[in-house]
Amino acid sequence: MEILLKFFFCLTLCLTMFFSTSCEKEPQKIMIGFFAALTGAEATFGLSSRNGIEIAIEEVNAKGGVLGKPIELKIYDTLGTNEAAHSSIENLILVDQVVALLGEVSSSRSLASAPVAQKHQIPMITPSATNPLVTQSGDYIFRVCFTDPFQGEAMAKFAFNSLKFKKAAILYDSQSSYSAGLAEYFKKTFESLGGEVVAEESYMSGDVVFENQLLRIKKSKGEFIFLPGYYAEAALVAREAQKKEMKLPLMGGDGWESESLLEIAGNSLNGSYFSGHYTLEDPRTEVQEFTKTYQKKFGTKPDSQAALGYDAARILFEAIERAQSTKGQSIRDALKGTTDFKGVTGNISINENRDAIKPAVVLQVRGNKVKFVESIGPSK
Repeated sequence: MEILLKFFFCLTLCLTMFFSTSCEKEPQKIMIGFFAALTGAEATFGLSSRNGIEIAIEEVNAKGGVLGKPIELKIYDTLGTNEAAHSSIENLILVDQVVALLGEVSSSRSLASAPVAQKHQIPMITPSATNPLVTQSGDYIFRVCFTDPFQGEAMAKFAFNSLKFKKAAILYDSQSSYSAGLAEYFKKTFESLGGEVVAEESYMSGDVVFENQLLRIKKSKGEFIFLPGYYAEAALVAREAQKKEMKLPLMGGDGWESESLLEIAGNSLNGSYFSGHYTLEDPRTEVQEFTKTYQKKFGTKPDSQAALGYDAARILFEAIERAQSTKGQSIRDALKGTTDFKGVTGNISINENRDAIKPAVVLQVRGNKVKFVESIGPSK
């Protein structure tokens, strides 16, 4: 009798487990996570990226979603700190159970958070973290922007070949992986071309006074200053250089691009150059349609961060469709196969290092506008 009771108990337990499992509903939405600084000194980067991602989600959901399901975005503000970036990605993965991640937008915070995504095997696409170490965090980490080695090389070639400069001064943020790395790659290429770095100065994130560094640069007789920082500090350096009647042009990287750049700098950056991911002057349909949609929704023209966020989201959605799955490994494998994706920031292919192969554009500040100068493609 006891044996019979045990048999019926086991049978009941098995049937209960079977029916509870078989009746369990599949998620009705696909949850994607986005984490970036939405407040603080670099907030415009995160806000623009979020805006671009939201447009991509609205467009794909209007067409029926991905795999027949709507995309839902869970957003975390990293407050501009590595610690908050780390905790944000943990919450997105462990609490919100996202299937993929978009972010972070900075190199330092991407480096702080990428190991978490790798550990849990959740694909992460950074729209704009250019430090080469980011994707070296693991095979679940991707980017849709170019890297600092390419960006530094492009700007060094532009300075030496196009502008005919032979003597460079460098002023970089020693606490920023992005700034220090870009300075290193620029210097390496500029010197290999035959140029000379006559001054190399540094500052720390959050500094607002650059008098001593600029005085030493002025004495060095450099023909220009390569300033691979973010927009707020670039603008402050430019204003201080103008006060000291230093008329040499400044050059920077994609960290300059923000609608706040010229608001802070005034006319002190006139004639200066920086590298970017795309230009509004590009006549391609992808650029013009995105610009029109963005301007209608947000009342302003999209910057590179907005375009990169848009491209990152669209590449992710396409990969999920090709994978026909929301499992991390399947999405990762599909992302690796991204080739010649027609993005707003150019045609994007993902290489074996999970980096985007794409051109950079050189932009110049002219009065209160930023104008396209030339496009520099990857070396063959």
